[in-house]
Amino acid sequence: MNVSRYKCSVLVVDDEPDVLAILSAQLANDFEVSTVQDAARARAALAERSFDIVISDLHLPDESGLDLLDWVRRTAPRTARVLITGANQLDFTVDAINQCQVHRLVLKPWRAEDLLQSLHTVSRALVLERSHEQILDELRRLNLELEQRIHTRTLELEQALLQLQQKNLLLEKMAATDPLTGLPNRRAIDRIARTELLRRARTPAPIALLMVDADHFGRFNKQYSQTAGDHVLVWLAKLLQSSVRGSDSVGRVGGEEFLVVAPNTDPAGAEVLAERLRASVESAHTIYNGYALALTISIGVAVAEATAVVSYEQLRETAADALKGAKDAGRNRAVFRSLEVPVA
Repeated sequence: MNVSRYKCSVLVVDDEPDVLAILSAQLANDFEVSTVQDAARARAALAERSFDIVISDLHLPDESGLDLLDWVRRTAPRTARVLITGANQLDFTVDAINQCQVHRLVLKPWRAEDLLQSLHTVSRALVLERSHEQILDELRRLNLELEQRIHTRTLELEQALLQLQQKNLLLEKMAATDPLTGLPNRRAIDRIARTELLRRARTPAPIALLMVDADHFGRFNKQYSQTAGDHVLVWLAKLLQSSVRGSDSVGRVGGEEFLVVAPNTDPAGAEVLAERLRASVESAHTIYNGYALALTISIGVAVAEATAVVSYEQLRETAADALKGAKDAGRNRAVFRSLEVPVA
């Protein structure tokens, strides 16, 4: 797929002809635009063909734009969803994120350049994701061909093995993301943590490692379904990501366990960060099939002072021990461990 030349298709849903005309004019140069005036026509259009992006007004004559985008999420999950509304209250934003997981929220009146920038960001992500999938498929095909050549062409064995290793290395680099939550997976977050420790070895600074575990998570799978559990994990991942600083990194290390790497964070800063994470989760909830689902988290925090020389394994084991302490103490809390004494 040629990322620079691909023109994303956009379906705009709004009952006001003037708004449709304005959006068509603003988007026509950069996107393949189709327009309809109600949700029924939108569903019919999506039944006939796929669209890369669906843009819907919140208020439609036959149903809510949120309901339409939620239907799009369930029937065409690869289609990006954008909600346009004149009501900029927090309630609508929460509904848009929790109910149909919109990719962008555009408030009326919008500026054309802001709308185009938002849609370009969404379209680039879509195109790169599909290009990414095509590359992975092609690399797997090449690997299979190379394996077959190893059996049949002994004279090319050394060259074929080298190419296979290169392809596998590329696949490994591209597979650094947890497929469910979109966060760095365990391998990727481990690499981030080790890199931060190498950096602080050159420039001494404190660092904190926070191990986060969802309390009593198994009840969602038992009481509802595994799909409900996945929904909660995705929601929790987004909530954790939105609660950390820009310099921090969040990764999913397995099951319902997450890891936060917080560079330049002393014990006081780690305490503030841990409490913000804990309180954010405790005060929020997500909606699944009409049910409000909520949980709490336990956090184990390991902080290495600027003068402490520690390995990643020491820091991680300390955080794991602190997490065990948080769970043993009743959950929904953070327990702290500090590494202060330099190691010779």
